[in-house]
Amino acid sequence: MTVVKGDITKLRVDAIVNAANKTLLGGGGVDGAIHRAAGPQLLVECRGLGGCETGQAKMTAGYKLPAKHVIHTVGPVWKGGGGGEETLLHDCYWNSLDLAARHGLASIAFPCISTGVYGYPADHAARVAVNAVKAYLAKMKSPMDVVFCCFSDEDEARYKKLVDKIA
Repeated sequence: MTVVKGDITKLRVDAIVNAANKTLLGGGGVDGAIHRAAGPQLLVECRGLGGCETGQAKMTAGYKLPAKHVIHTVGPVWKGGGGGEETLLHDCYWNSLDLAARHGLASIAFPCISTGVYGYPADHAARVAVNAVKAYLAKMKSPMDVVFCCFSDEDEARYKKLVDKIA
């Protein structure tokens, strides 16, 4: 696991993860940035997927992105923590990694899922993310490079602290 600060749409990995909404048809934040960078073909492919439920993941081509694929996952909206948000967020990471592994991908980059307009507390979300990835990687038979791509200095520091603890 590594942590970088930057623009996830610029990363050369097998797959980047899109923190999508249930329609998969684009939106704000990282979702909108990925759709803009990938080009209109991404929207066309996403229209054929029939949406995606919270915690689940679906994969498309990367089109104009440096990444070969986009794995779309729908994070939970924070409602105070009593609505199963932690389990759903864990599932976003687990199911994205599982989809990548089933397709033989060797590298994947995640944004900070659900911490923007979905309001998930950043510290808690980072712990869920790192723990889910750590648990998934421990069960894998072949290695996978996982990148946490952070947009802010604060998120970068938060993820580095957690990743360094388990390194």
